[in-house]
Amino acid sequence: MGPQRSSARARSRRSESKSSRNSPATSSKASARTSAYDRNFEQHLIDHQIYPNNRAAKPDNWADINLRMTQPRASLSPSKLSEEAFEKFQKISESALTEAKVMNTAFPIILGSDATDIPSEQSLLFNNLKSLTDETVVDAKPDFYDGSELEKIHPEIRESLSSTIIPPTLRHAPCPPNFFMKAKGPDGSAAVAKRQACYDGAFGARAMTSMRQYRQPPILDHKALSITTTFHDSCLRLYTTHITDLGSEDGPRYHMTQLRSFAMTDTVETFREGASALRNARDWAMEQREQVISTANMAVGMDDSRTSASKSAFEGDASTEGGPQPSKGRNLAAPNQSAQP
Repeated sequence: MGPQRSSARARSRRSESKSSRNSPATSSKASARTSAYDRNFEQHLIDHQIYPNNRAAKPDNWADINLRMTQPRASLSPSKLSEEAFEKFQKISESALTEAKVMNTAFPIILGSDATDIPSEQSLLFNNLKSLTDETVVDAKPDFYDGSELEKIHPEIRESLSSTIIPPTLRHAPCPPNFFMKAKGPDGSAAVAKRQACYDGAFGARAMTSMRQYRQPPILDHKALSITTTFHDSCLRLYTTHITDLGSEDGPRYHMTQLRSFAMTDTVETFREGASALRNARDWAMEQREQVISTANMAVGMDDSRTSASKSAFEGDASTEGGPQPSKGRNLAAPNQSAQP
């Protein structure tokens, strides 16, 4: 009886093991999506032609952006930013032990008091955007991002490009996104922050390029239109993301390139330089958004005008060919008026 019982118990264990492998919990782990905290995340991005810090492929406007970042800011002059104020920032930055504390205390000081003039959001899940890879990675979720007011974009464009320019499913969120921040506490991983920045920046580059090319001839330059920043252990880094190989059989390639880095608690001069770079880069990103929105809206408006003009000409020809014209007292303008945009 002993061997029979032992064999029965073994069969039972094998059955339980097989059952556990097929359990919902195990299946859910198997289908879990990859994130920047996984070591293979960067290789996954590279496999899908999203390249982190690829210095071999700088954007055409890399030097221009760097020059723009050096412009002085009146809000950071010695009369506005004293040594005492800088020492206060040092204490705040060095005592911020978590990502949330960094974003709520240190980051606002770097942004400056006029930061609220630009539409922005924090920690919104980008769950409305189509995948950049194969839908096996998590949705992007920058700690902070800038966009423009949704109402500025023509409804046709919003409808047509929704899955590339409108990040969350929430209504009225800023778009298209093209300025991002990812922060970490002192014990956080700089490598994770960089991978997240690379991922966020690619979404921004795609959004801006789709807006820039809406109803336009193919644009073949390699200009960056998106800025991504990281802040870890009081070190600020700024990157661009740009696209190459548009329209190729292999699909577009996304390149993240570092612009500058600053040790923000080093000296007051370094803080001024870094904060100026961030604020200028943010203003530059806003200008790029306004430009692509204006160009896309004009393209829609011109097409609407052509359609309206063609329709009016056709209706005029038809009424002329139709014989005697009705008297001026009849209101025949109403149908045409209602068709105008």
